[in-house]
Amino acid sequence: MTMRTRFAPSPTGVLHIGGARTALFNWLLARRHSGAFVLRIEDTDTERSTRESIAQIIDAMSWLGLEADEGPFLQTDRLDRYRAVARQLLEAGLAYRCYCSREELAAMREDQRSRGLKPRYDGRCRTRTDSVPGVDAVVRFKTPEGGLVRVRDLIRGEVTFDNSELDDLVILRSDGFPTYNFSVVVDDSDMGITHVVRGDDHLNNTPRQINILNALGLRLPEYAHVPMILGSDGGRLSKRHGAVNVTDYREAGYLPEAVLNYMVRLGWSHGDQELFEVDEMIGAFSLEQVNESAAAYDPDKFLWVNEQWLRRAPTARLSPLLATFLEGAGMEGAAQDAGPPLEEIVEIQRHRARTLVEMAEKSRFVYNEPDTYAPKAAKQHLRGVALPVLQRLRKRLGELSEWSVETTQTVVESVAEELDIKMGKVAQPLRVAVTGEAASPGIGQTLALIGRAKTLRRLAKAVEFVEARIARTQ
Repeated sequence: MTMRTRFAPSPTGVLHIGGARTALFNWLLARRHSGAFVLRIEDTDTERSTRESIAQIIDAMSWLGLEADEGPFLQTDRLDRYRAVARQLLEAGLAYRCYCSREELAAMREDQRSRGLKPRYDGRCRTRTDSVPGVDAVVRFKTPEGGLVRVRDLIRGEVTFDNSELDDLVILRSDGFPTYNFSVVVDDSDMGITHVVRGDDHLNNTPRQINILNALGLRLPEYAHVPMILGSDGGRLSKRHGAVNVTDYREAGYLPEAVLNYMVRLGWSHGDQELFEVDEMIGAFSLEQVNESAAAYDPDKFLWVNEQWLRRAPTARLSPLLATFLEGAGMEGAAQDAGPPLEEIVEIQRHRARTLVEMAEKSRFVYNEPDTYAPKAAKQHLRGVALPVLQRLRKRLGELSEWSVETTQTVVESVAEELDIKMGKVAQPLRVAVTGEAASPGIGQTLALIGRAKTLRRLAKAVEFVEARIARTQ
C-alpha cells in the first residue's frame, strides 16, 4: 500500500513553527517511502478562517519547498459529503439529533460541577424520538458506553482510553457544518490517508475519531503524535518567545533550508549530526527516532544554524536574495547596480553575518556615505593625530592605477611603514572615515567594495572633520 500523509492546517492565521514542523515530518515521511503528501485546508470555522490565511500558508509552504502532491483541498468544498455521512450514521442508529439549547447545556454542566462531576454531555437526547419545532438540532455521535479504545501510537506506544470518559460529541452543528473530529475522519478515509502525523495536543481526539471510524466500518490509519515545542522558559512556544511563524523568519533573513534544518531537529535526531541537506533528511528520517518528550526552542541555536547555511549556500543563490534585503533596507543605489557586483559583497560578508538582514545592514557602508561618525569611534580614531594619516592615505590611494583588495591593502600597509606606526593606527582611522563605524570587513575588502571615487570623497570629508575638530580645540 502506498504511504499517504497529510498536513491539515486551519486557516485562522499564519503558518507557525509548530505547524510547519508537522508539515515537514509528513512531507519527509512521504518522500522517504515514495508516497504522497496531501495538503488539506480545514476551513469549516467560517468566523475565523480567511482566504488571506490560506494564501499565506500555501506561500510559506512553497517558500520552504514543502510542495504537496495533492491539494490544497478545502473542507468547505466538501460539506455535502459530511452531511451525507452524518445521515448514514443517523439511519444506522449510530448518531442522533440533539435539541438542547445553550442555556440547558450550561445549566447541566454547572449542576455536574456542583456535584463534583466532570462536566460533559449526559446523553439526555440519546433516546429522544420527537423533534422540537423551530429548533435546529445538532447531530451527536453515539459513543460506545463501555470498553476501551487503544491508540497504537508510532511514537508513544499504546495509549488506552476508557469510553466511559468520553461523551457523545457533536459531529454536525445546527448550521450544517461538521465539527473537527468528524470532518477529519471522513477526509482521512476519503483521501486514503495511511499515516496521521500531528501534534500531541490531538492525542485526546484520537479515541473519538477511532470510534467514528469503527462505527463507519473504515480502516484505521497509523497514528503518530509528535511532541509539542516549548519556549526557553518551559512554557508552550508562543509570541513571547520571539518570532514563531515562518513568515517572520523569512522577513528576518533566514534561509528556507536553515528553517527546515532547525525544525527537523525539534524532536528528531540522527546521531550527533546537526546540519542536514534536504536529501539527507529524506534519507534519514523515521518516526522511530522522534522523541516522546517535548522539544525546546532555542533562538540562539536557530541563528547558529542559519549562519552555517549562509556560509554553505552558493553565492549565486545568495546574491539575488541579498539584493532584496538591501533594497528593503533603503540602500541607495542597490537597485540600480551602483555598487560592486553583489557576488563580491556576499563572498566578503557571508562569514560576518548570521542573517540576510544582518548581511544587508553590515553592507550599508557600500552604498550609503556616512552622514555622521559613531561617537565612540570618532572620539578614538578621528583625533588630531589621525590627520596626517588620512592625508597620506588620500594621496597614496588616489595614485593607484588599479583598485582591488590587494592594491588598497598594500597602500595601507605601506603608509603604516612610512609613518612608522602600527597598522591599526592607520586602518582604524581609515575604516571610520569611509564607513562611519569601527567595524567592517578587512580594510582592503572594505575599500574594494566602496570603490575609488567614494573612498576618496569620504576621505576628503573625514579630513575636513578632523581639521574642524582641531580648530575647535585651539
